[in-house]
Amino acid sequence: MKPTIRDVAKKANVSVSTVSRVVNQKGYVHEDTKVIVNRVIDELGFAPNQLARSLTSRSSKIIGVIVPHIGPSFYGELLEGIESQASAYGYKIMFCHTQDDPDREIEYLRFFESYNVEGLIIASNFSSIDKLSEINIPIITVDHILNENIPSITSDNVKGGSLAAQRLLECGRKNLILLRGPSFLITTMERTMGFLNETKKKNLFVDIYDFDLVNPDVKLMEEILLKNPQVDGIFTFSDTLAFAAMNILQRMGKKIPDDVSLIGFDDIPYSNWVIPSISTIHQSVNLMGKQAFINLTKLIRGVELESLHDIMDVSFVERETTNKK
Repeated sequence: MKPTIRDVAKKANVSVSTVSRVVNQKGYVHEDTKVIVNRVIDELGFAPNQLARSLTSRSSKIIGVIVPHIGPSFYGELLEGIESQASAYGYKIMFCHTQDDPDREIEYLRFFESYNVEGLIIASNFSSIDKLSEINIPIITVDHILNENIPSITSDNVKGGSLAAQRLLECGRKNLILLRGPSFLITTMERTMGFLNETKKKNLFVDIYDFDLVNPDVKLMEEILLKNPQVDGIFTFSDTLAFAAMNILQRMGKKIPDDVSLIGFDDIPYSNWVIPSISTIHQSVNLMGKQAFINLTKLIRGVELESLHDIMDVSFVERETTNKK
């Protein structure tokens, strides 16, 4: 059994509160007593409970991170960015995935409260926005704008949509289709806006269909593409959607990019490994994670952010799915 603070107090012949003051380096303790207590701690191998220490010091050095899923490369890269920056600042992260379940959102908010986390980074849709104000800790959202009053880190989604449309038009594509994320997301609306701004200049009509960005309904996507054999240009709002679309097109006997040009979004590593490699919109996910943590620590320290909503640049990455005819 692990030694407790009471075991230390008993062997050192002091009170539990004295041991607590020594462990947390708070309050006055005679130097001779400190020496005795620390010696007993070493002898017993006592490890102070970090949660108990955080409740005393009001500084847990822990931040919470909420993502909707664990699997996709986007979230793995985001977590790596957050964790590497947190480690440099002496922080630890606790992360959870909600699977876009409102009940799990509430459950994890309560969990983070119990661990006295100093701040929260949210990278999910998060339907329980009204509950966020109740936990009274700094919050940063990544890749989502949940509320105009909650600070965020997002990519330049309007520019991303614009770059994709420009490239498809340069390839001579006229029968265009958008396979995008949920329509209620601000990021979805922004990418759509950027894309349509360009196609309107050419008076081109664009078909638009909504999908889950991570687990799309592949059967529905296949039905759409089979019913629209004239489509020669596709922009998907994630590389995951691009993989699914490319697989369907190849089964249909379509040649990519001869018959159909295809552009994804995210630039995850897999997009460069498949055949043909997928042209995509690059966003610096790892950097977004690092910047989210930096901004969060500013809020924790009470420092006002220069910009409530940081927008990071994006770029077009040319690969094999958008070669000109």
